Amino acid sequence: MMVKSPLQIARESYVPKMPKSLMGNVKVVEGKTTESVADQDDIKKLFPNTYGMPVITFEPGTDATSYPAIKVGVILSGGQAPGGHNVISGLFDGLQRCNPNNVLYGFLGGPSGLVDNEYIELTTELVKEYRNTGGFDIIGSGRTKLEEEAQFEKVIENCKALGVNALVIIGGDDSNTNACVLAEYFASKKSGIQVIGVPKTIDGDLKNEVVETSFGFDTACKTYSELIGNIQRDANSAKKYYHFIRLMGRSASHIALECALETQPNITIISEEVEKKGMTLDELVTDIANVVARRAEKGYNFGTVLIPEGVVEFIPAMKTLISELNDVLAKFESEVAVLESNRDKRDFVASKISAQSAEVFRSLPNNIANQLMLDRDPHGNVQVSMIETEKLLIDMVKSKLKKMKKDGLFSGKFAGQGHFFGYEGRCATPSNFDADYCYSLGVTASLLIAEGKTGYMASVKNLTAPAEQWIPGGAPITMMMNMEKRHGNMKPVIQKALVDLDGKPFKMLADNRESWAMTTSFVYPGPIQYFGPSEVCDLTTHTLKLEQGK
Repeated sequence: MMVKSPLQIARESYVPKMPKSLMGNVKVVEGKTTESVADQDDIKKLFPNTYGMPVITFEPGTDATSYPAIKVGVILSGGQAPGGHNVISGLFDGLQRCNPNNVLYGFLGGPSGLVDNEYIELTTELVKEYRNTGGFDIIGSGRTKLEEEAQFEKVIENCKALGVNALVIIGGDDSNTNACVLAEYFASKKSGIQVIGVPKTIDGDLKNEVVETSFGFDTACKTYSELIGNIQRDANSAKKYYHFIRLMGRSASHIALECALETQPNITIISEEVEKKGMTLDELVTDIANVVARRAEKGYNFGTVLIPEGVVEFIPAMKTLISELNDVLAKFESEVAVLESNRDKRDFVASKISAQSAEVFRSLPNNIANQLMLDRDPHGNVQVSMIETEKLLIDMVKSKLKKMKKDGLFSGKFAGQGHFFGYEGRCATPSNFDADYCYSLGVTASLLIAEGKTGYMASVKNLTAPAEQWIPGGAPITMMMNMEKRHGNMKPVIQKALVDLDGKPFKMLADNRESWAMTTSFVYPGPIQYFGPSEVCDLTTHTLKLEQGK
C-alpha cells in the first residue's frame, strides 16, 4: 500500500477540467495535408507511409461512435516531467469510454520494456493510486534508444504476442522522433500496430504551431521560481551574496526565461542571445561583472543570476569545440576509454580537433574540460547538466572583479554561491494546469488510437482560455521534423523550439533588464497553489500568455 501525504490524499479527489469536445460525442475534422518544417524531400523519402497526413481536430459531435475493443501499450520515455501520471489516467479513462473492454498495458522502464517484454496491466485500482501525482513511478521511465531493425522486430513480436494494437509513447523531442520512426517502420511492415506520441519535457523546447507547450514546463518553472524567490528573499535579507542559479534547459533557455519573468532577478543569461551576439566566455563574464560593479556603487553587494544549463553550447567557440568533441569521442571511443588519466584523455582529444578548438579546450579549467569529455547521453549529446557552469562563472567573475578593483573600477564586495535546480522540479505534484492539460492529452491520445491514426502526436490548443474551450486533436509528427547531425551522421529529428529573440516573452525580459539589474525588485512567487480561486490556482506561465497574445 502506498504511503500518502495529506496533500496527495486531497489531490486524489481532484477532477481534471477538460475541453467540452472531449466530454461527449466527438466529431473528427481533418485539415489540409502537411509537410515537414524543413528538409521536406529528405523527410518525405524517409517517411513515405506517414508523411503529408492532415492535422486533426476533435469537435463536439451529435452521433455516438462505436469502437471495437483493443489492447494498448504505453511507455514513459526520457526524463521525468510533472503530469505523466495524468496522461496515463486520461488515456486509461478515454480507452474505457471508447470501449469498456479495452485493455491498457504499461511497459516498464521506458523503451527497453518494449524490447524486453516487461509490462504490467494498468487497472482501475492501480491508476487510481497515481492520479494527480508527480513522478513516473507507476511504470518507470528510461532512455534506451530504439534505432535498430532487430529492436523494431522484437517490439512487433512482443506486441503481437500480447495482442497490442497500439503504442503510446510519452516523451520529449527525441522520444517522439523515436515514435515517428516506429510508426513508419510498423506501417511499412503492415504490422497493424499504431503509434501515438505525447509531448513531454520540462525544457519547453517541444512546441510549434500545433503544440503550444510541452507538459511539465508549467509545474517545473513554478517549482523553480518558488526556490529562486526563497533565495532572493535570503539575498535581500543577508545582503552579502550573489547567487548564481543554473536551471535545466539543455538546448533552450525557456526555463530560465520563464523563471526570470516570474521572479525578476538581477541578471538572466539567455543562451540564444549569447549565440546571436557571438559572445565569448570572457565577454559574458565581463557583462556580469559590470552589473555587479554598478550595483556596488548603489550599495548593493548581493543579487541573483539565472543561468541556463546549456549556455556553454551557445558560446560560438564553445559550440564549435563541443561539436568537434562529439565527433572525436564518437570516432575514437575505444582509444579514449583505455587511457587512464584525465590529462592523457585531454591531450589525446586536443590532438584530434582543430587548432582553434584545441586552444579553447586547453584554456578551460581542467575540471570543466574533463566534464566536457564525459560520456554522451544515448542521443549523442554532451551531458551539460554535469558541467558546473555556475561555479565556472563565479570563479571567472571573481577574477574579473579583482582586476577591476586594481584598476579602480570596482569598490564593492563579491561573494558567490552556486546552485543547480534540476531534479527539484521534474517530479513535483503537477499544477492544476498540468493536471488538466495532461489528462486531456491522454484522452486525446485514446481517441487518436480509436480513430485508427498512427504517426500522430496528441495536441491540445487554445491553452490560455478556460479548459472547456481548449481544442484537442492530433498532428503528424513528420510535420515537426528536420535533419540534424547526430553521432556524426545526419538524422531525422523533431526540430527544437529555441527562445525566439523577437518573441514577446524575451522582449518582456529585455524591456525590464536594466531596471531589474539596478534595483532590487525581486518577486517571491511562493509554492504552487492547488486550492482556491481560479485566478490563483489555474495560472498559466508568463511565456504561454505572452506567446498567445494574452
